[in-house]
Amino acid sequence: MQELKSFLQNEWQSGTDKPATLFDPSTGEAIATASTAGLDLGAALAYARNTGGPALRAMTFAERGELLTNMSKAIHAHRAELLEISTRNAGTTLRDSKFDIDGATGTLAAYGDIGKELGDRTFLLDGEGMQVGRSPRFHGQHIQVPLRGVAIHINAFNFPAWGFAEKLACAFLAGVPVLTKPATSTALPSYRIAEILVESGLCPAGTWSFLCGSVGDLLQHVTAQDVVAFTGSAATARVIRGQERIIAQSVRVNAEADSLNAMVIGPDVEVGSDTWDLFIRELTREMTQKSGQKCTATRRVFLPENLITATVEALKDSLAEVSVGSAHDESVRMGPLSTPGQYPDVRDALKELAVDCEVAIGQVPDGDGAGGVPFEPVVLICRDPKNTPQVHEVEVFGPCVTLMPYSGDPIEGGAMVALSNGCLVATMYSDDLEFTKDLLLELAPWNGRVLMGSKRIADHSTGPGIVMPSLVHGGPGRAGGGLELGGLRGLNLYMQTCAVQGSRPVIEKILG
Repeated sequence: MQELKSFLQNEWQSGTDKPATLFDPSTGEAIATASTAGLDLGAALAYARNTGGPALRAMTFAERGELLTNMSKAIHAHRAELLEISTRNAGTTLRDSKFDIDGATGTLAAYGDIGKELGDRTFLLDGEGMQVGRSPRFHGQHIQVPLRGVAIHINAFNFPAWGFAEKLACAFLAGVPVLTKPATSTALPSYRIAEILVESGLCPAGTWSFLCGSVGDLLQHVTAQDVVAFTGSAATARVIRGQERIIAQSVRVNAEADSLNAMVIGPDVEVGSDTWDLFIRELTREMTQKSGQKCTATRRVFLPENLITATVEALKDSLAEVSVGSAHDESVRMGPLSTPGQYPDVRDALKELAVDCEVAIGQVPDGDGAGGVPFEPVVLICRDPKNTPQVHEVEVFGPCVTLMPYSGDPIEGGAMVALSNGCLVATMYSDDLEFTKDLLLELAPWNGRVLMGSKRIADHSTGPGIVMPSLVHGGPGRAGGGLELGGLRGLNLYMQTCAVQGSRPVIEKILG
C-alpha cells in the first residue's frame, strides 16, 4: 500500500502514526495511507514565510506568470497518468477526471498569461492617483503589495487537482508562498501532482509546501500576515473562523462552502424550444457530472407549475442515457460517490427531503454503498416550497435535484432562490428580456455568479458548473461569503491595499 508523505521545509516527511486510509470508491479497495502525526507544522510555516516568501516577492509578475505556465506544462505532461489516478482514488469517469485535471492546468495557464500582461512589476497600482489637499502637489495613490505570510489552502475532496490550482495560481501570482492541504480521502491525484512539481524543480525552495493527512495543529501557528482559504462544508468553515489564533491575529479567511444552487425557468419557455433543450441538457449534466458532487451543481429548480410534468418526462429520457457504474468501465458516464463513507450521508439527506417531497425519478436507497455501489440519480418534486424549509436547507451532495413550482413572477423567483441564504451560482432560462433583467437584479445579491441561458447561447453555454478563471467564484451567506478567481480580483485576498500620501512627483517617481 502506498504511503503518502508531506513536502515541508523543502523535503519529503512522513507522519509517525495513526494514518488515514484512502480507498478506490469503485471497488472499496484500500490503496494508500497518509499521516501528519509528529510533523512540526509551525516550523513548516516559518520556513515558507522566511524562505519562500522573499523568493516569490523578488520575482516580477511576468516571472511569476512564467512559473505558473511552466507548472501547467509539467502537470499536463503527466495527464494520462493523472487521469488514471483520479479514476482510481476519486471514483471519477474518464470524462469527469478530464474535467478536474484539465481545469487545473487551464487555470494555471490562464494566470500565467495574466502575469505576462502585468509585466516587470512586483506590486500593483490600485486605480488612479488623486489630489488629496488644497495643493495638487499633495497626492494620494493606492497600491497593492503581497502579504508577508503563507497562503494555507485547505481543499475539498471533489476537485483534488482543480481545487488546488485555482487557489495556488492567485497566491503565487500575488507573490505569496502556498501550503496546499488536500482532502485526505481523495489526496492521491494531488500527491502525484506534488511529486511532479517537486521533481520538476520549478518552485523555489519554500514557495510551495504540501500537507497530506490531518490538518493537525496547523492553524495554531498562523500570523496576521497569513491567509486561510478553505473549500468544504459550512460547519467546518465556522470551526476554522472560530479558531482562537485566527481571531486573535485577525487572519484573513476565505471560505467557499455549501450551496443549494438554483435554476429558474421563465414563463415564456416552451417545451421543445432551443432554450428548453438547453435547460434539460444542462440540468442533466449538473446532476450527473462527478456524480453530482460539485459545489456548483444545481440542487433546486423553480419553474411554472405547467412545466413540471414535461420536465420529469424529459429528464427520464436524458437520465436514461447516462450509464451508471464503476468508474473503471469506459462505457460508464457516472461513477460512484467519491468515498465509500459518503453514501450513507447522501442517502440520509435524501431521506430527509423525501419526507415532504415526492420521488418522481429513481428511488431513495436503503443500502450503505458497500463494494462501490453507485448512487442512482433522483428527482424530487416539492409542491409547497414556501412552507417546506428543508428543501432550502438540506443539501444532498450527490445526483439529486428538487423541482418546485412558482408563479413565473421574477420577484417571486428571486425570493425563492434567496430562501437558501446565498448560493455560488444561479441559472435562469428565458428569452424574455424584461423577465431576464428583473430576475437578474433579484438574483445578483444572493449569488456569486448568474448564468443567463437563452436560445442566443444554446450552442455556446458552458453551463453553471464550469468555473472560469476570468470570473469570480464564491457566494454570499451560506455559500461562505468568499471570492476566488475573477482574473486580477483573485489576487486581492493575498495582497494588502495601502494608501500612499505625499508629494506627487515623488510618488510618481517611486511608483512609476
